[in-house]
Amino acid sequence: MSLCYTSNFISLNHQKSLSLTFSSDSPRFINLFSVKHRKPHHPIKFTTERFKLVASLTPAPPIETAPSSYRSKSPKDVNVLVVGSTGYIGKYVVRELVKRGFNVTAIARERSGIKGSVDKDQTLNQLRGANVCFSDVANLDALEGSLNSLGNSFDVVVSCLASRNGGVKDSWKIDYEATRNSLVAGRKRGASHFVLLSAICVQKPLLEFQRAKLKFEDELMKLAEEDGGFSYSIVRPTAFFKSLGGQVELVKDGKPYVMFGDGKLCACKPISESDLASFIVDCVLSEDKINKVLPIGGPGKALTPLEQGEILFRLLGKEPKFLKVPIGIMDFAIGVLDFLVKVFPSLEDAAEFGKIGRYYAAESMLLLDPETGEYSAEKTPSYGNDTLEEFFATVLREGMAGQELGEQTIF
Repeated sequence: MSLCYTSNFISLNHQKSLSLTFSSDSPRFINLFSVKHRKPHHPIKFTTERFKLVASLTPAPPIETAPSSYRSKSPKDVNVLVVGSTGYIGKYVVRELVKRGFNVTAIARERSGIKGSVDKDQTLNQLRGANVCFSDVANLDALEGSLNSLGNSFDVVVSCLASRNGGVKDSWKIDYEATRNSLVAGRKRGASHFVLLSAICVQKPLLEFQRAKLKFEDELMKLAEEDGGFSYSIVRPTAFFKSLGGQVELVKDGKPYVMFGDGKLCACKPISESDLASFIVDCVLSEDKINKVLPIGGPGKALTPLEQGEILFRLLGKEPKFLKVPIGIMDFAIGVLDFLVKVFPSLEDAAEFGKIGRYYAAESMLLLDPETGEYSAEKTPSYGNDTLEEFFATVLREGMAGQELGEQTIF
């Protein structure tokens, strides 16, 4: 069942285990939590429905206007479909689109937020100014039924979808299948441009969610090559501010700042949610962003974990106190989990989370220079005005309200 709210009408249509886990969207913070036993994940099987899905990706005739003609319109006449609208970045993207005057339809879950803590009324309040349609992007039939009830055509689809935990099954369900569903549904309703929120870490794919994102990226680019009337913009941001804020309260309370190795194993150019949302919305109309992969970071120099901690202690007026954790501890934990998963397949996600944590502890969230094979802060584009230091200062005054990392955190 799906419930769609628009500005004109309302319509109705028809885990007990030990594990070490890490958040897929939190580049530095290790997480420990229980993962319920699940049935083993099986490889994707080709079925009649999947062949239908492939067929549905073939170029569809435009509903009303010639492909890409929407760029000559005023924003108020441009119809934008947003999926992943209740996510951390998605909410800000919707607000920025509304602020700039676009006609926005936001697909939302009936219950969103951490552990489904946000209900429909709260979602409608968060996404004020947009037509909110409650549906399930992971179910193509349900999504299309919901959009059919609206009767709208769309010019652009903006996807801010991302796996909630980076688990194997969830990664393919959300980062690939649900995102693909939004492409299929949008194309059928006239969309000629697709803006994808991806991640800079996919340039070195060692994790399941990265492979899922890359598979969709490849299909999106191939579609644009085959259909000259269709285009895309793939946005690959670096670390988000909230991903680096998990230790602020602990350090404020006198605890040490925890980092791996000497704190210089990796670096990033963090970007705020509002700056990233602004860049994503730029991609809706900007012709210089058509059919491009766009790595993007925030303003200023790249920061290592050591430098991030030093900023925090300086703001607090305290003498720096660091706890250095050997990276080998991560490797040992991953080895144990990889062994256990052979005996207990339900621990597959726990093993994957361990690998995610190891990846973010050692890999920089910067552009990987193909010429040198090294991460390059200089070649990582900067955008926006918000700085990590300003974010830390705000969190010290006001707390992490609205920036919660959820159940996947320990510090």
